[in-house]
Formats: sequence, structure tokens, C-alpha cells
Amino acid sequence: MQLKDKTALVTGGGRGIGQGIAMALAEAGADVAIADLDIAIARETASKVEALGRKSLALKVDVADVDSVNHLIDEVATAFGHLDIAVNNAGIISIKSIAELSAGDWDRVMAVNAKGVFLCTQAELRVMPPRQFGRIINVASIAGKLGFPDLSHYSASKFAVIGFTNAVAKEVATDGVTVNALCPGIVGTGMWRGDEGLSGRWRQEGESEEASWERHQKTLLPQGVAQTPEDMGQLAVYLASAAHVTGQAIAVDGGFSL
Repeated sequence: MQLKDKTALVTGGGRGIGQGIAMALAEAGADVAIADLDIAIARETASKVEALGRKSLALKVDVADVDSVNHLIDEVATAFGHLDIAVNNAGIISIKSIAELSAGDWDRVMAVNAKGVFLCTQAELRVMPPRQFGRIINVASIAGKLGFPDLSHYSASKFAVIGFTNAVAKEVATDGVTVNALCPGIVGTGMWRGDEGLSGRWRQEGESEEASWERHQKTLLPQGVAQTPEDMGQLAVYLASAAHVTGQAIAVDGGFSL
């Protein structure tokens, strides 16, 4: 298997895209530590990784807190002996127009989505370069390539992740470490689904949330169907294996951001 003997960390790995990436890495042969603010769901995903015959570890982390992040990386390095692949996936979403948006809303999204990626990447780069091997994958979004109404703060945080990723990739290019951004498209997780998601927010008069979800897939996506956490896992495995792909922001979005 292409990732045999590699160790990986996925933040926000307890559910959704993070879980899909964690499982794909495990299926490719990696041992995978699962970090999440919710330790219960981290443990559930870790048990699924172990069911595939891989080693796993569930850890609690607040990616916006420097001490919590540094402790996380120390725990993973101690438990596994080294860290080869880090997927900085933890993130949050809120849906508000610019008129509705408060300074607190802005700060909270930036703290997790942008500062969290910075803190995790910085800590991971303490342990990767000495071994002359590392793969850092920062989960951004197509909202980091295209602006969306009601998501100005979220888009700003994801644009920041893409710029940060490109800059850091150039800093560590000779250290055996690659740094890339994975940009999910329309995935049927909490950002889109439900009355509080985008398909609920953007439904037309008399339209159900389910009908809105179906309409947005067909009108926004050239392929006409949403992407899945498993799709994101496929790209993560590729980026974890590729030696000469770095500084990129690659979308898995069915052609939306072409």
C-alpha cells in the first residue's frame, strides 16, 4: 500500500470531510491520529481506523489555542515516533450577510479557519523537516477561490489558507516537505444541509430544503452531483504520496471553479 509505514494526523477528523480523509489514508496503509474538539466523535473515527488494521489515537484539540496545538503534535510524535502526513481540516462555518455579521463572528471564524491552520502548520514543521519528509494538507474550500454571498467571513478565512499554503510551501521546499491546499466543492455536510445550511438559507419561496439542495447541485455543478468526503480522501491520498506537487490549491468540485 502506498502509505504503508506512514503516520498521519487529521484535525477535525471526527466527522464529515475529516472522517472521509482519515479513512482514505488508513485504507492506503497509514496509521492515523484523529484530533477533534469533540473527543467522543474522535474516538468513533479512531475505532473505524483500527478496524482496518491500522494504529490510531483519538485526541482532543482546540486548533485556535497554541498550547493545545503544541501539545497535540507532541502527543502524536511521542505515540507514533514521527509524523509524516498532517491534514489541517478543522474548521467552522457561519452563514450571515455582511449586514448581519458582527466583529465576534468574524474573529471566531478567522481564529479557527485561518489562525488554526497557521498554528497547526507551524507545530507540524517542528517535527517534519529533521526527517526530510512531510506532507501538509490544509483544507480550504472553493470559497477560498470564489466569493459567496452570506459567506464573506468564511471566504476570507479560506482565501487566507490558500495564500498561507502557497507561501509556506516555498519556505520549506528544500526540506522534503510539501504543503498543499485541498478545496472541497459542494459536499452534503453541515455547511450545506439542513435549515441552517446554505440550501436552507438560499431556498426559494415555497421550496423545501431538500429541493433547494437538489437545485443547487444541478445549477452550480457542471457534473450535476455533489461531492463526498470520500472524494476528498482520494485527493488527500494523492497529495500524501506526491513528492513534487507543492504550493497548490486543488479543487474537488465537479468543475464548479473552472
